[in-house]
Amino acid sequence: MRRPHIRTVAVAVAVATAATGLAGTAFAGPSTGVERSAASATNATLVVEAARTAAFAHASATGVSKGDALHAQDVLIDPEGARHVRFVRTHNDLPVLGGDLIVHLDRGLGYTGVTRAADHAVKPATAKAQLTADQAAAKAAKAAKGDAGSAQLVVDARDGASALAYQVTVTDQDNSRTVVVDAVTGKVRSNTPTRDEFLSPKLLDALRERGETLDPATGAGSASGASGLVGSGATGAAAYPSAAKGTGKTLFVGTVGLTTTQTSRGHYQLKDPNRYGTETRDAKNSYTEKFSAGTKLTNTTNVWGNGKTTSRVSAAADAQYGITKTLDFYKSTFKRKGIANNSKPAQAMVHWGKKVANAFWDPTCNCMLYGDGDGDMFKKPLVVLDVTGHELTHGVVEATANLQPTFVDSDGNQYGEPGSLNESLADIFGSNVEFYAKNTKDTPDYLIGEKLGLSQKFLRRLDHPSLDKLEGTIDYWSSDTYYTEVHAGSGVSSHAYYLLAEGSGKKTINGVNYNSPTYHNIAVKGIGRTKATAIYYRALTRYMVSTTDFHQARIATLKAAKDLYGANSTEYKTVDKSWAAVNVTAANTPSAKH
Repeated sequence: MRRPHIRTVAVAVAVATAATGLAGTAFAGPSTGVERSAASATNATLVVEAARTAAFAHASATGVSKGDALHAQDVLIDPEGARHVRFVRTHNDLPVLGGDLIVHLDRGLGYTGVTRAADHAVKPATAKAQLTADQAAAKAAKAAKGDAGSAQLVVDARDGASALAYQVTVTDQDNSRTVVVDAVTGKVRSNTPTRDEFLSPKLLDALRERGETLDPATGAGSASGASGLVGSGATGAAAYPSAAKGTGKTLFVGTVGLTTTQTSRGHYQLKDPNRYGTETRDAKNSYTEKFSAGTKLTNTTNVWGNGKTTSRVSAAADAQYGITKTLDFYKSTFKRKGIANNSKPAQAMVHWGKKVANAFWDPTCNCMLYGDGDGDMFKKPLVVLDVTGHELTHGVVEATANLQPTFVDSDGNQYGEPGSLNESLADIFGSNVEFYAKNTKDTPDYLIGEKLGLSQKFLRRLDHPSLDKLEGTIDYWSSDTYYTEVHAGSGVSSHAYYLLAEGSGKKTINGVNYNSPTYHNIAVKGIGRTKATAIYYRALTRYMVSTTDFHQARIATLKAAKDLYGANSTEYKTVDKSWAAVNVTAANTPSAKH
């Protein structure tokens, strides 16, 4: 999905509600730019120190050892009293890849358990590098075919072992990769694309082989009033800048309301002051990964685009609408304030690169990048609503569990269950953004990419994943799932989620027909999308780490259901049954990790 990324250490506090998982105000350290409350900061400090002390006191369970230091990334306080502290780790001051863990405490700050990524000690066999930083950078540049940045010493604790390594970012004109090189042997341990691509290399190859041309319909006309954004600011303000009610004439969702910034009388910018300053800019077909290098979008009418590609601003209206709807979904449903829950803006650049047939969540600029299509196979910008919800959810996952692929092939295709789970969560919450938006020009459904113009009428679907023949998405888990490309493997948990929400068998929702099969024909009665989504979000934020696989995801969602509804509840029992219905059970848990 993304590069293994050691984020700036900060403490975030969120007060939870039992109904949805995350709520209240986030408080973080100075590096995040969020104003902090003294009382909440004090509380956070006490919780973090208790969790850190417990981690070392219970070293046999947590895997923490001499030389390790734990840096708090999140603190979540549940109303029933549980506290969860997510840590990233350093060993002898070196960042540890795959060393993240969550320490769980009770109301009295007593230790109740741990969720850890590495099930082994992170101390490498040797602390002395045989390669220089320059040698490692040269190997990384050769492996990734680009220009290498500086090499940073790290401990690579992924894949069941620990080794001293160098981490190097390698860039070329239109991409960047994170390469990890063994500091002793010089072997390339991983070579991962920095950006998440909505359309995988494998899928693009499949489309080329089929000779399929994607030319989705645009200029759909006006959407209902429900598609406008709630809380747009007033116009005619005496002081500037101020919020203003604008209109977006989009490519895919009709005419929608947009909150913009009035910079002076009769002048507007496509920037939303009511949503942390969230903004879309024009990359002018450059490959920049600096949002500041994008061209600001301004006009004198506060009408953005014309519903067609003849206006460069139409795609920007789609992007801004999709991003603000995604932010509103997360805030309304979970009280999450921004992608990283730090009240910072979400950002996007449209018209990125030349003939780029893709869209990305890019952690380098912490923004969305949208290509215009290659003009051949894909003829329109990839700015549809569920694509935006999907990609921004990768940002949410990065800020929480940071689920990572297990390995990547030479073509950039990613594999492994944590990566598949990441793609699945992006599809799950991306579809929820559609349900939240209620836009009549983009019917809320459990289909992903249904607006792309594919011959199979969708890219992926949650009710019956294997109907996706392009990616070969799977319905059920097997021991081969480890070796499945992540978009194809995402079907396992996406299917489990759909069954939890809607149940098995035939169903029609918003005019879309579904017919969800199950393993061994297990009958499942759904608990509803609201509860299912609350369970999966709580599992992501409290019980998933960078290496979580499908069997561990089952445990995480069971713990989340127990927290929210109780161990004897229908919701808890249905979670268990939904995973059994995709062949993920306690009984078939692999005895050892790959």
